[in-house]
Amino acid sequence: MIDKVKLAIAVALVGAGIWAYYWLGEGTMFVLRILAIVAGIAAGAAVAWFSTPGREFAVFAGEAVAEVKKVVWPSRKETMQSAAAVFAFVVVMAIFLWISDKTLEWVLYDLILGWKKT
Repeated sequence: MIDKVKLAIAVALVGAGIWAYYWLGEGTMFVLRILAIVAGIAAGAAVAWFSTPGREFAVFAGEAVAEVKKVVWPSRKETMQSAAAVFAFVVVMAIFLWISDKTLEWVLYDLILGWKKT
C-alpha cells in the first residue's frame, strides 16, 4: 500500500514539473522552463526509487542496458548489403504484382466479360 502512495507522489511530482513549465509561460527564460520539467522528473524518480517497484525497475533497466551492450551490431557494409537486398526484393515484387494485376485484368475484362478498353 505504501509503495502505491510513493508511486502516486512520484507521478504527481512529474506532473507538477510539467505544470510548472506551462505556468512559467512564454515570458520566462526557456532554460528555467526546461529546468522545471527536469526537476519534476528528478524529484519523481527520487521518490520512486524508495519504493519496491522503483528499485525493481532500476534493476531491470540496468540489466537491459547490459544486454544491449552485448549486441553485435552489423557493419556499414552488411547494413548496405541488407538494404540493397530488401530494395531489390521490393522492386521484383512490385513488377510481379503489376504483371499479375494486368494479366488478371486482361483475362477478366477482355476474355471472360468481353469488355474492350476504349
